[in-house]
Amino acid sequence: MAVRAYTVAFEGVSALLVEVQCAVTAGNPAFTVVGLPDKAVSEARDRVRAAIAALGIALPSKRITVNLAPADLPKEGSHFDLPIALALLCALDILPADRVEGIVALGELGLDGTLMPVTGALPAALAAAESQRTLLCPAASGAEAAWVGATEVIAPVSLSAAIRHFNGQAVLAPATPGEVISDPGPRCLRDVKGQERAKRALEIAAAGRHHLLLTGPPGSGKSMLAARLPTILPPLTPIEALETSMIQSLAGLLGEGGINRTRPFRAPHHTASMAAIVGGGRQAKPGEVSLAHNGVLFLDELPEFARPVLETLRQPIETGEVMVARANAHVTYPSRFLLIAAANPCRCGYLTDPGRACNRAPVCGDDYLGRISGPLMDRFDLRIEVPPVAYTDLDLPASGDTSATIAARVTAARAVQIARAGGQPRLNADLEGAALEQVAAPDAEGRDLLIRAADRFGLSARGYHRVMRVARTIADLDGSDQVRRTHVAEAVGYRLVGVKERA
Repeated sequence: MAVRAYTVAFEGVSALLVEVQCAVTAGNPAFTVVGLPDKAVSEARDRVRAAIAALGIALPSKRITVNLAPADLPKEGSHFDLPIALALLCALDILPADRVEGIVALGELGLDGTLMPVTGALPAALAAAESQRTLLCPAASGAEAAWVGATEVIAPVSLSAAIRHFNGQAVLAPATPGEVISDPGPRCLRDVKGQERAKRALEIAAAGRHHLLLTGPPGSGKSMLAARLPTILPPLTPIEALETSMIQSLAGLLGEGGINRTRPFRAPHHTASMAAIVGGGRQAKPGEVSLAHNGVLFLDELPEFARPVLETLRQPIETGEVMVARANAHVTYPSRFLLIAAANPCRCGYLTDPGRACNRAPVCGDDYLGRISGPLMDRFDLRIEVPPVAYTDLDLPASGDTSATIAARVTAARAVQIARAGGQPRLNADLEGAALEQVAAPDAEGRDLLIRAADRFGLSARGYHRVMRVARTIADLDGSDQVRRTHVAEAVGYRLVGVKERA
């Protein structure tokens, strides 16, 4: 008779329950794992055999068959080691089968029986809670998994500790959730000399989650500004922290300390592949657009990214999710992020400096920024030129507000937006349709200015609505219930970089 243990297989951020069946029958000695396992799962039999032998338990000279059901679901990863070992120990009457059937287990076994951390403990805990079972995971993953709170998490350091727990010899206390306290470091927006308009654009972008493009010559401070954006963002709410950490858990980015409440800041290099940006690979892992969920995705040297890679950003920017389609997997990941991009005005970077620009100006600038397609450029709510700072200005005292002061204004503006949405975590960047017209409609003077600007500069329908959203955020920062002409004028001003005036 087969005994059962339970574990999970991952499909995107979802964890699907897998039944691990084990039967020990008469026949030629063999240890077989079936049920569409990958190489790591197939090798589990050798790790399990060595770990059980390290406990002084000899396997019988019989046929051991482990089936992973459902058999048509691909099984990937080393986390199947622990549930296979538990099912086998139940089949050998070393562990009580009724207790093992009440848990969901995952963990990688060392040859000496120690349990090593694996990815996906957080979504596995959610699956255990939904099936009303306890989660059993390595000690290094316990603080992460305990964040779910809806199920008990037992986190032994070794297979022998798990056996003693189930036999009642040394019952383990449930794991407690851990939180990583990040050091914000010395970075502060006040460290940036000058660039007050760019700082203002960062504040607006942070308040309404509006996408921002910074263009300017080398050394003007574009990357320095972007690196300080996280210092003015509010911390993740508990729900956002759970969403973000589930993705990071699948990617193996959560440490033993637990969950981090700091918003993610991802800055991939411009040589990153499409799979690295949108997700994919052998196990359809999340990409940078998903790892930046609820945080910031910073693309420095934007025109240097491959054109197909840039075009893949258009869908997640609009929908807040990305589907990774492969021959054996169709996985959807959340990807609602704040996009910050930086670009030089041309290849040499000195288009705006007559003394240093190449002899191809201004054609070189059109060619270089022309690598960014019109549809993608249209999705940037804010476009800012970052002029160079004279070296004589570097000795001037710091100016402007500190990051803490700006962060307080950003948090207050976001609170207004969430309250206006009935408590839902919807910011101005999410407004559309009737909600956009109701919330962001400007007064008569503002509407007139917006219409004239759209006609003069040829704004698309998307651009028109994005100006409305930005104006609403500016009004929120201003503490105004009504979007007024001054708010629209400022929003339009942030839209005109790279836009040619109509004749």
